[in-house]
Parts: sequence; structure tokens; C-alpha cells
Amino acid sequence: MPQVARVARWHDWPMPLVDLDRIRAADEQLAGIARRTPVEHSRVLGEYCGGEVFFKCENLQRTGSFKLRGAYVRLLALDEALRATGVVAASAGNHAQGVALAASLLGIHATVFMPELVPLPKLAATKSYGADVRLHGAELEETLAAAREYARQTGAEFIHPYDHPDIVAGQGTVGLEILAQLPEVRSIVVPTGGGGLVAGIAAAVKAEHPHVKVLAVQAEQAAAWPASLAAGKPVRLAETQTMADGIAVGEPGPVPFAHVAELVDGVLTVSEEALSRALLLCLERAKLVVEPAGGAAVAALLEHPEQVTSPTVAVLSGGNIDPLLLLQLIRHGMSSAGRYLSLRVRLPDRPGSLAGLLAKLGELSANVLDIEHSRISGALALGEVDVEISLETRGPEHRQDVIDELEAAGFTLVSEG
Repeated sequence: MPQVARVARWHDWPMPLVDLDRIRAADEQLAGIARRTPVEHSRVLGEYCGGEVFFKCENLQRTGSFKLRGAYVRLLALDEALRATGVVAASAGNHAQGVALAASLLGIHATVFMPELVPLPKLAATKSYGADVRLHGAELEETLAAAREYARQTGAEFIHPYDHPDIVAGQGTVGLEILAQLPEVRSIVVPTGGGGLVAGIAAAVKAEHPHVKVLAVQAEQAAAWPASLAAGKPVRLAETQTMADGIAVGEPGPVPFAHVAELVDGVLTVSEEALSRALLLCLERAKLVVEPAGGAAVAALLEHPEQVTSPTVAVLSGGNIDPLLLLQLIRHGMSSAGRYLSLRVRLPDRPGSLAGLLAKLGELSANVLDIEHSRISGALALGEVDVEISLETRGPEHRQDVIDELEAAGFTLVSEG
């Protein structure tokens, strides 16, 4: 029997919510188009949280993120006249690829605006799906403005990344899959930018199992949702500064806002350090590549394990990451986990001093990554040299042991980090 759409009120006017029938219809439309991504058990996170934890691996979806789901459902609903005119979108990566592939599958011409400094792998992937890519603007807001102007001038349909019921319905199919794959789930943690994914998952899950806890996750430095929910309407942030560019959205959309305000149980924020640790954990322990935004739910479990009820599903929303950024984030994550140690050691400037330091580090099983001499410093006395050395350690305890043993052996540590 069709469900009556629930209505959330905000800003003094009603907003109809996407219901379960609409999400089920989207699920049928996506059959053979979107991959039914796996749910994988995470022993290491389960031990940390004191319960069962699973990953919903949307990083393994076609185009590398959940965005294909909403984009395809949105484009499929266009009438013949709009399809003939074409579509336009703006994105720094995942939405661009989702729209490009969906348009290709449906025989629709797609124009995608991307920031001028978009990572090359995302640019190449979007072009490979057949979209006409145009680079515009240093920031995504400029890119969005250019796409909207293009839509105004050409009549092309603007495909918003999150603020449309069809988008919410398409993303909601992730929730249906979680319920089918893990019926006993009690908590679902979802990376959240504009809110389309968490809105859709909450709409699907709460309709069938209202007791299941749905939590949104935002980066601390791009957290528009807490202030918006407190104000009762979408509120724009002055700026966003986070490595998780996929969820760095300055203002929620009205459609997701209505769903989140009524259906989502809470919003968690996570630090940049937790995001990098989460990426490293997924890579090292789960053998899964995620982008910083895609690992935000894992970061939330690392920082807020008390907020979830077992069994918990952490949605890995995307895996599209520039290899160069991945290298930087791996190093940042290892540093956050106590796996790196940077030292400045003051030595006598005579033969054998450096060899003695390296021999001691070898005894301590600290692996040298790079090393640099400095003889130019106002703090140095005649006959002294500073050695800056980066080490790989086995963890926080080993890191501290190396420092303590070097000091005990008489080495002068000027700084450490």
C-alpha cells in the first residue's frame, strides 16, 4: 500500500519527504546500472568500538562513489524535450563522474563544469564517460555559478548534486541495501556534505526500522549542519577548509534539510587528524582505498565510538583520490598514529658523529626515511651541526622509546615532532 509522505516544517512552509515507495522505485530503476556494493566486517574497528562494525563499500561503486545512484534516477525522470536539450552539472569530482556516466548510459549530452585546479585523475575520468568538461573558477562556488549561467543561456537542465527529491531517492537505495544485507543493523554512520546521501538513507531506513540510529558526519572545518539545524533553516558557512573536499559544502539544500531535520538522529563532527587516520586504517587494515570524505564515518567511529549501537555500519561513500594526495595523507595519517618521528639532533661536527647516531637508531629499530645536515643557524656554536632526521616507528610507545634512549645515550635533541 502506498505510504503517505511525511512532512517536515521548517522556515514556516512544508517540505514533502521522499517516501519508501519512491526509493523502492529508484532501486528498480538502478537494477543493472548501479552495483550492489558489499558490506564488509571490520574486526579492528569492532574491537575499538566494543561491538560489531561493518563497512558499506560505496567506494567500490561504479565511478568510485554513490553519486551515480542519484544522478541516474534524476536523469531518467527527464522528459524527451529536456533530454534533447542536454544537462549541465558542476562538481569537483564525484558528482561530475556520476552525471557523466548516467548521461552516457541514457544517451543524453552532458556538460560538466569543474574547478580549474581539479585533480587530473578526476578530470580524466569525467571526460572518459563522455561529458563535455569545462574548467572554470578557483572555488566550487564559482564553478556552480558558471554552470547555472550555462543552463540559463542554453536551456540545459541543471543537475544539482544533492538538492532534489530524485537525487535523495536514488541515494536512498544505499539504505535499502544495508537493511537487506545486515537486517540486524542498529546504527548507520554517513559522511555528509549537502545531505543527499544521509537524507536518502534515513528516509529508507526509518520507514522500515525507525529504531535504527542514523548519524551524519561532517568535518569540523566544514560543518554547516549543526548551525543550520540549530537555526531551523539552512545556514551558510563563511568558509570551509578541510581535506575532505567531497563533503566541504557551505550550505545544506532545502530538500535534504527537511529530511535530516526530521529523520536523522544526530550530527557528529571529526577532526582533520581523525580523517587522515581513518584513511590509513581503511587502506592498511581493510585493504580499501577511500578519499578523505569517503572515510569520514570511520573517523567518527575513531573519535565518537560511544555514539553508536552495535551492529554499526559505516558508509564508505567514495574512493576517488588523487594518488599524490593519497601519498600526503598516508604520511599525515602515519604521523597522527605515532608512526613517524621527526627529530633535530645537535652533534659535534667531526667524523663519526653521524655514524654514531645512525648506529644507535639502528639498534632501536627506527627506520630512517630522510636526513639533512644544517650548519647555518644562529643557535649553533663553532664545531656543531644540526641533523634533521625523519624516522618510521612502530607506534606511539616505540616513538617515545626512541626519544628516551637517544637522550639516555647523551644525544642532544633540539626538537621533536
